Amino acid sequence: QVQLVESGGGLVQPGASLRLSCAASERSPSRSSMAWFRQAPGKEREFVAAVDWSGGDTQYAASVKGRFTISRDNAKNTVDLQMASLEPEDTAVYYCALDQANRVFTTTRSYGYWGQGTQVTVSS
Repeated sequence: QVQLVESGGGLVQPGASLRLSCAASERSPSRSSMAWFRQAPGKEREFVAAVDWSGGDTQYAASVKGRFTISRDNAKNTVDLQMASLEPEDTAVYYCALDQANRVFTTTRSYGYWGQGTQVTVSS
């Protein structure tokens, strides 16, 4: 059973930066892709960014491209999301997800494992 735990959320002002981290349990299968999704109140969960096992293939949502960077450390079983130039529209619960098939897909159904989420609030 894979377990994912997110951390790093909080309240920041517009224009600030924030770094989220997701730690996968030791039993996590190797060669899995990982991703970040987010869900704002009253909205569906949406794709943010994904990275394959090697770190060489990444995907970003158009709304965050150029502002967010996804990276991973396979030795530590972690994936990070560095967020810059945050906007109020980025306010959401951010979820980490894992796909054992190592695909870099943007749909929620592609990911079989999910964390509990961490709240990010961007407000002045």
